[in-house]
Amino acid sequence: MVSGEVPEEPVVSKNSGLLFEKRLIERHILDYGKCPVTGEPLTMDDIVPIKTGKIVKPRPLTAASIPGMLGMFQNEWDGLMLSNFALEQQLHTARQELSHALYQPIQIAIKSSLERLTDPSILICPQHDAACRVIARLKKERDEARSLLAQSERQIMPAESTAVTSNAALSNGKRAPEDEDLGPAGKKLHTGITPAIIAELTDCNAALSQQRKKRQVPPALAPIDALERYTQLASHPLHKTSKPGIVSLDIHYSKDVIATGGVDTNAVLFDRPSGQIVTTLSGHSKKVTSVKFVTEGDLFLTGSADKVGHSQLFLPQISSLTVRVWQGSEDGNYDCKHTLKDHTAEVQAVTVHATNKYFVTASLDNTWCFYDLSSGICLTQVSDAGTDGRPEGYTSAAFHPDGLILGTGTSEALVKIWDVKSQANVAKFDGHVGAVTAISFSENGYYLATAAHDGVKLWDLRKLKNFRSFESSDSETPTNSVDFDHSGSYLAVASADIRVYQVASVKADWNCIKTFPDLSGTGKATCVKFGPDAKYIAVGSMDRNLRVFGLPGNDAPSES
Repeated sequence: MVSGEVPEEPVVSKNSGLLFEKRLIERHILDYGKCPVTGEPLTMDDIVPIKTGKIVKPRPLTAASIPGMLGMFQNEWDGLMLSNFALEQQLHTARQELSHALYQPIQIAIKSSLERLTDPSILICPQHDAACRVIARLKKERDEARSLLAQSERQIMPAESTAVTSNAALSNGKRAPEDEDLGPAGKKLHTGITPAIIAELTDCNAALSQQRKKRQVPPALAPIDALERYTQLASHPLHKTSKPGIVSLDIHYSKDVIATGGVDTNAVLFDRPSGQIVTTLSGHSKKVTSVKFVTEGDLFLTGSADKVGHSQLFLPQISSLTVRVWQGSEDGNYDCKHTLKDHTAEVQAVTVHATNKYFVTASLDNTWCFYDLSSGICLTQVSDAGTDGRPEGYTSAAFHPDGLILGTGTSEALVKIWDVKSQANVAKFDGHVGAVTAISFSENGYYLATAAHDGVKLWDLRKLKNFRSFESSDSETPTNSVDFDHSGSYLAVASADIRVYQVASVKADWNCIKTFPDLSGTGKATCVKFGPDAKYIAVGSMDRNLRVFGLPGNDAPSES
């Protein structure tokens, strides 16, 4: 042997009977033409190959020691694990193919049956026509029975809800799961907006319209010269450093409490006069996209991008995106009263009706839901086909001050106006670039401000047309928030900076009173809101700080 190792392709010399590795002896014969051991002349004709078993290989030299054997065992184990992983992958693929093969014929059969039932050419047979009429009548009776059952359940639900909530609701939003009423194909049943509710909304509209005619600008409203001197009064770190970013904001005017929704999955209630956090609401698993106070009943609403779901055999996972209704208590804590799971995509906006009894949520699943606040029941879920039949998720929503009109913004740059009573889309505004991130109605009900990537557009609701536009100060930064103050005298816009405009008429100029730089260092102000009587302006950005702008010398603390 030349190498001193066990040969992989052994050959033997006819002359000397010596054993060699084939590749090594061939090279030696070509170079020297003689045996490397005896020195005798040697040719390839004198070499005879030896057959060996390929399954069981000769023991290598590494097997002669314990460390070598451990290395061999490790290699064999690694090979076994790789083979097992490959087999598991093949099994998973086979299961998916089997699921698809079983599920697709069911879909095709259902679709074919529906087509046969609805195809007019099939109805030439009198017996078939009569059978279809009977089926249609039975389906109608079934739907009416379901509607009556849902209405009766809704009437008894408030009494049961109080008892269930006391047992199921826990602090910080942790609550036991509740049973859900499901209709065909697992869809939730909705009773619709009843005539009694429509009458209540109409009465509220009439009362607010009468009050608005007599209403004057509050004498305590901050004047223009005061807003021109506004500067940062305070910066409060409310959210986690690990996941910075405030994406939603609201203010309870009578209590002067500011609520913020963060990327860190928490909603924080902050008492501005004292500079102290009232409570931190945890329970969502993803960012809190919308927060909203209910001015009566000490209730608070949060919408989020988190989801809960379940899967069924051979069916894709069904997920529900959550909205939470929080109930305040005398000790300042808030408990989760309802967890609402009617949406299947991220909830982008929550808006409360002027009656403080109903609210609407808007989602990227191309639907908006109208809820009863006390019971947490979704009365109706409205969807609308997008442009050319393409779905358009809703990215913003707000009630008109009188409560009979709902405005929504879509991911396809459209603004849609809805009649709440009939849930009909009565107007559409286009012209924006990018998703409509925020909308705000003026207090007099005449103007609508909408924000998108290209800036802000102002719409005259009396003539249904755009009469003014404000471009963003940075073309790369979308306009994320727009807000009229409660008197309708000022308009705030949040983008790469924060700008405040004086509200004027359609033909007059809307002058920019003040521009605040984004002090967060992120270059992106995400939300803005006027305080009571515009005495201060609250701003959220993509850092974890809530910033308050106002006149120097106010009673608010400078830092916390």
